[in-house]
Amino acid sequence: MEQTLTDGTTRPDGRALAAAATTVLLWASAFVAIRDAGPHFGPGALALGRLLVGAVALLVLLAVRGEGLPPRAAWPGIAVSGLLWFGLYMVALNWGEQEVDAGTAAMVVNIGPVLIAVLGGWVLREGFPRSLLAGLAVSFAGAAVVGLSTAGDTGTGSALGIGLCLLAAVSYAAGVVAQKPALRHASPLQVTAFGCLIGAAACLPFAPQLVSDLDAAPLRATLDMVYLGLFPTALAFTTWAYALARTTAGRMGATTYAVPALVVLMAWAALGEVPAALTLAGGVLCLAGVAVSRRG
Repeated sequence: MEQTLTDGTTRPDGRALAAAATTVLLWASAFVAIRDAGPHFGPGALALGRLLVGAVALLVLLAVRGEGLPPRAAWPGIAVSGLLWFGLYMVALNWGEQEVDAGTAAMVVNIGPVLIAVLGGWVLREGFPRSLLAGLAVSFAGAAVVGLSTAGDTGTGSALGIGLCLLAAVSYAAGVVAQKPALRHASPLQVTAFGCLIGAAACLPFAPQLVSDLDAAPLRATLDMVYLGLFPTALAFTTWAYALARTTAGRMGATTYAVPALVVLMAWAALGEVPAALTLAGGVLCLAGVAVSRRG
């Protein structure tokens, strides 16, 4: 998120930094909203409802701005990010948060920046420093600690939850790396809108469950779903794509360092959830691995 000056130095791109900050704040709130809505919606139904709300909002904005279909060269990246990040990631995260608290889920999912850096260095040729493997090892050790700490409390359900959050992290990383090349050919709004639409299409098998859940869910849970679609999806994914178009995938992934801390604070305030001490220690280890991976 830098601009090159005429003397060859760089300075932060203020708009890209603001976009990244907006994304971090809204994505942190998403973990809490998912946890709140989870008892009333199945994982796939919640993902589909969120994506449908987001896709409608984004397509309306696309029409208002007069942006048409993305160029053909952008579609492979849009399709892959739509299936993995908008589709698989959201289902896996929703399911994982039915088994573990919001703060724990955020700490495990946020090993994603390490995976983004690995994939970005390999696929996008953004660089592959040796510290990356060390960071990867530290982060996965942290995830193992989180898994052991939660399994001791609630048995196999937590182990399943940690596994699903790891799957979400992998899907998130692969989606970011697929999205980066698409942004060379299409606008952030186009990439986000059609990625969201593809994710919604992939989740259509959950439509009957969504209809059933909507009929039974309280208003608060339904409003959680609408919020997830409008803000952490439509707005936050667009601001993410805007910032990603102006920096590397690895550097953008590093901006999510603050998400787990924000999630723990929000979940404590809104839901009364506080991860256990050993779980927090494992989460700190996850983030330490991310920091190690970005050294140099």
